Amino acid sequence: MDITIHTSFLPHTDPEESLAFYRDVLGFEVRNDVGTGTMRWITVGPAGQPGTNILLAPPAVDPGITDDERRTIAEMMAKGTYGWILLATPDLDGTFEKIQASDAEVVQEPTEQPYGMRDCAFRDPAGNLVRIQELR
Repeated sequence: MDITIHTSFLPHTDPEESLAFYRDVLGFEVRNDVGTGTMRWITVGPAGQPGTNILLAPPAVDPGITDDERRTIAEMMAKGTYGWILLATPDLDGTFEKIQASDAEVVQEPTEQPYGMRDCAFRDPAGNLVRIQELR
C-alpha cells in the first residue's frame, strides 16, 4: 500500500485569527478559503509540501452532532483539550522565538523530553495545542 496523510483537521473559533497564526506566524501557505464569517473552511500547509494540509474548520457543524455533543466540543475547546497537532522543525529554538514574539500562548518552552525528543508547545487562537518537535 502507498498511503499518505493528506489533510488533518483543526477547529477554529475565529477564522481570521487562525489564518493569521498559521499563515503569518507559522508561514504556511493558504491553499483554499471557502465560506464566510465563522462558517469558513481554510486549508493551509507548509511551503514546498503541497500534499500536506491542515483544514481549519468551524467545529460541531455536522448535522449529525447532537446539542449535547456541541456543548461538549465547545467546553473542550475552551479548555484547550479538543484539537492538537504535532509539527517538526530542524531549528526549534529559532521557531520558538518567532512564535513567542507573536504573543501566542506558550504552553512549554523548548524541553528535552524523557522519551528522547526535544520539543515545545503553544496554543493557537482556538486553543488547539501546537507541539513542535526538533528534527535531529
